[in-house]
Amino acid sequence: MTFSGPALALRQVSAYQSKRSNISIVNVLLSDGTGSLSITRFIGGKGNKYLLDRYKDQFPKGATVIASGVVERDKYSNKLALKNAEVEILGVLDEGGGIDDLQSQSIHLGRLVPVYALTEGLSLRYLRNVIKNALDAFGEHLEDPIPADIRDRLGLMDLRTALTNMHFPEEPENKDEARRRLVFDELFQIQLLLARRRYKFEQTEGALSIELVENGLVKRLVEKLPFTLTKAQLRVFGEIGKDLASPKPMHRLVQGDVGSGKTIVAMMACLIAVDNNFQAVVMAPTEILAEQHYKQFKERLAPLGLRVGFVVGKQGAKERREVLQDIRSGQVHVAVGTHALLEDAVEFPNLGLIVIDEQHRFGVKQRARLKAKSMTPELLTMTATPIPRTLALTMHGDLDVSEIDELPPGRKPVETKLLRPSEKKQAWTLMKEQIDKGRQAYIVFPLIEESESLSAKAATQEYEKLKEGVFKDYKLGLMHGKLKPQEKDEIMDRFRKGEFHILVSTTVIEVGVDVPNSTVMMIENADRFGLAQLHQLRGRVGRGADQSYCFLVADMKSEQTRHRLEIMEQTNDGFVVAERDLEIRGPGEFTGYRQSGLPDMILADLVKDTPILEDARNTAIELIKRDPDLTSCPGLLKHIERKMSSIEGDLVRSG
Repeated sequence: MTFSGPALALRQVSAYQSKRSNISIVNVLLSDGTGSLSITRFIGGKGNKYLLDRYKDQFPKGATVIASGVVERDKYSNKLALKNAEVEILGVLDEGGGIDDLQSQSIHLGRLVPVYALTEGLSLRYLRNVIKNALDAFGEHLEDPIPADIRDRLGLMDLRTALTNMHFPEEPENKDEARRRLVFDELFQIQLLLARRRYKFEQTEGALSIELVENGLVKRLVEKLPFTLTKAQLRVFGEIGKDLASPKPMHRLVQGDVGSGKTIVAMMACLIAVDNNFQAVVMAPTEILAEQHYKQFKERLAPLGLRVGFVVGKQGAKERREVLQDIRSGQVHVAVGTHALLEDAVEFPNLGLIVIDEQHRFGVKQRARLKAKSMTPELLTMTATPIPRTLALTMHGDLDVSEIDELPPGRKPVETKLLRPSEKKQAWTLMKEQIDKGRQAYIVFPLIEESESLSAKAATQEYEKLKEGVFKDYKLGLMHGKLKPQEKDEIMDRFRKGEFHILVSTTVIEVGVDVPNSTVMMIENADRFGLAQLHQLRGRVGRGADQSYCFLVADMKSEQTRHRLEIMEQTNDGFVVAERDLEIRGPGEFTGYRQSGLPDMILADLVKDTPILEDARNTAIELIKRDPDLTSCPGLLKHIERKMSSIEGDLVRSG
């Protein structure tokens, strides 16, 4: 029960030592003129005058207070007493006998109070007092970066009011409105940066105009394809074609689920550039994926009379020198490679289109270096990691986003099942059945965060156990991050050719590996993976016409773990998986967010705060269109420059 009011005061304070036990006692009498309550404090140790005096000083006689505790009758005096009491001093007697208010209202009692995460040596009372004092002392001097017209239009609190109500709200609704304002601040600064990036990109002078040539290379390619393009592929290709023909540079992200056919769409985009006498470049994050793209491009484009170049770090000096010369002379129409394409020695005389695959694996600076190889490049980025819409607006608000949301006909969903370690025999049995039918399988182990060497060692140990044990009659290959690039390529090539029945691997096979004959995957310690990563790994099977299977092995010691992994059993849709992954882990852990060059979010929840995100995005776009240099909002400009100084340039100088 809490007691307060202007008349509630400390009427008597006494302290004495108990004669019977080794304790000292402080009694405080509270009264409001209609009755009284006593509060008793016990202090260990006789004769501890310092502690007694300190406790007495905490309760100055005549002070107005607010008190909270359990009201009981004292078993000795039979008078009302406040047990487990907390007391907060609101005012003390001044020299003239009047009340000198220390604070206008309680900080700790009789109200909504903030509860903070604490560190050793700090108490909630101390932290509340510090924050309250800071707000009182400096709140009126806070400069609100959000212009008043924006606040009024969106019904947002001013900054001082928001901070005060975030910590010390009078009503629950006040805290909700304060949070809405502060979440808007977080999202608005991100959207301003993205809007500015986009504006700068669109203002690039001399943008290329690359038209689709009727009866050109694209038509010849499509006529030779052994399959029919899906409606989603054709729709996205149409969006890319419009971008290329526009006087503004293309800045588009294509996202699609694993196996949705992004590569062929990118290939068609490259052919539009080549038909217009431009070169195209395709950059992938790993040599395995780059080589896979190179082989696919070469297989499809060589019959059209086109030259595809390959640039990776593992090349010998002579091979590298020759391909760089051919790129420089314009003989290479499409160059495929890894980050080796970023080197200064790689020079394009007429680069028109840049394609970046799995772009979230490249940092902002790496992408900028590739764009710098052309004065006015058309930029197409791709990802097989579906991104929830709210996160896409946050990470890629400066891009146009296309979705290939349809799989080629005939693809069967991968059957996914959770297993405890004691149930692995089920997976082994099915693997053997599939291998005996001529299929292949993967067994995947998680990376050990502390060390890639430990991960390689763990995978190697399990590989030896499997090879000598349950799969002794089968051929196994081993892949891990400590192998040299050429060793990885050799192992993958042998696996593609069917020389291994089972590939034991760490997550180096996560992206892009395409072996349609593989129909079974077993993922060990699946609880150590995020859902999006599990979905990517699962995408290594189910790439052919045969039914495929994925087993997730985990202890599932908690209901939370089981609930999370059951999502993989329930759906094969990468967009659904991505939404659930965002709900569970938040954007900071989402693949690619940390590489996006954007600040972390402290309050914003992209699942719950979608309406605020929409307001922030629309307001930022409108403001940058009207005032790209923010000359009309100097306070906002100063705030954003300060916030963004540690990431990709600042708002004014980025782009």
